[in-house]
Amino acid sequence: MPPSTPAAEIRTTTLTHAGLAFTVDACGPDDGEPVLLLHGFPQSRHAWRAVLPALGAAGLRCIAPDQRGYSPGARPSGTDAYRTDVLVGDALGLLDAIRAPRAHLVGIDWGGQIAWHAASRAPERIASLAVLSRPHPVAFGAALRDDPAQKARSGHHRTLLAEDAPRRWRRGGDLEIERGLVARGVPADLAAAHAATLEPPGALEAAIEWYRATAGGLGTDAMAPIRMPTLYLWGTEDHTVGRVAAEGTAAHGGPSYRFVAIEGAGHYLPEQVPERVVVLLGEHLARWRFASPDR
Repeated sequence: MPPSTPAAEIRTTTLTHAGLAFTVDACGPDDGEPVLLLHGFPQSRHAWRAVLPALGAAGLRCIAPDQRGYSPGARPSGTDAYRTDVLVGDALGLLDAIRAPRAHLVGIDWGGQIAWHAASRAPERIASLAVLSRPHPVAFGAALRDDPAQKARSGHHRTLLAEDAPRRWRRGGDLEIERGLVARGVPADLAAAHAATLEPPGALEAAIEWYRATAGGLGTDAMAPIRMPTLYLWGTEDHTVGRVAAEGTAAHGGPSYRFVAIEGAGHYLPEQVPERVVVLLGEHLARWRFASPDR
């Protein structure tokens, strides 16, 4: 986006899918190419707050939902309600809700996991893929199996499976979300917004179900090759994803795969280095517009 282009306004609305109501931040013109942006844990739709206005001003129709469990109107009970296939169905269902046959898909952390799977399972719906801070599931699974450093970085997965996990991650707990995010470089206002999203009764428990639903593995067996142009962003100081998993993703990326290691950045890229993320996503999305000559 040129420096002189005014930022677009973020509008908060609701989209429905499968009888559930998802709280969504929308930005950009309704006739723009759609971009679906999926947050991770312990984040919320606010992860994209500094990114949406720039992409919207570039003419893209951006949709950033609070995902299943995070939205008050989309918080079913039971671990099975948070299986990977169900979460992928939500992503595609939200595209249906805005009548988008195809879209660009962006995800970070758990949202990146869902983005990889959605791109694998429904390539006809995904024009381009961009993933932040989450390796391809096969590369991640291999690193968890073979790289002792990655096993240590992913120790929070085991913590979240414990019965007392909600107490430890809520306000006042030893792993308190807001305090932990600020310590990792997330601006205080965004950390507070993420924590507030997960504070109501049942919200954090539902978010933790994402981990419990995949406790037996990352669900990589049924993954087809990625077919669309792919951008993968990783911060060299990411405390949860090491270099082995990040660099191993190249073997599984799609055509025109691009990997960018952002020096000095951590895990929460859109909150920590939004200007860099805007530039990289903007370049990626501009290159792979639906009618791009590169296609």
